[in-house]
Amino acid sequence: MGESYQVTEQYSGQTFRCKAGQSVLKAMEQQGLKCVPVGCRGGGCGFCKVAVLSGDYACGKMSRVHVPPEVLAQGEVLACRIYPLTDLIIECRPQQPAARLTNEHTTTIVMR
Repeated sequence: MGESYQVTEQYSGQTFRCKAGQSVLKAMEQQGLKCVPVGCRGGGCGFCKVAVLSGDYACGKMSRVHVPPEVLAQGEVLACRIYPLTDLIIECRPQQPAARLTNEHTTTIVMR
């Protein structure tokens, strides 16, 4: 089996394994954990924001609207776009329900 890292959520104490090259969000989902809400899984929606309190990780592209450079410098990232390089300690920071409301209630207009 390939290398994996332990990820610990600071407040709940929940731990899970994340394979090398696998996103933290994907590892959470595969193990049935619901630390953060899930949106696009591609770094664009900002739903799966976490703070990395300890450990090293590689970071993929993510929306600067949801993770501007000053926030990224403080360790706030999107779980769908980080890949552990060592064991991690994270803190889940889901958006407040009111902030998600506009994304959850969209209308599709069909032109005929």
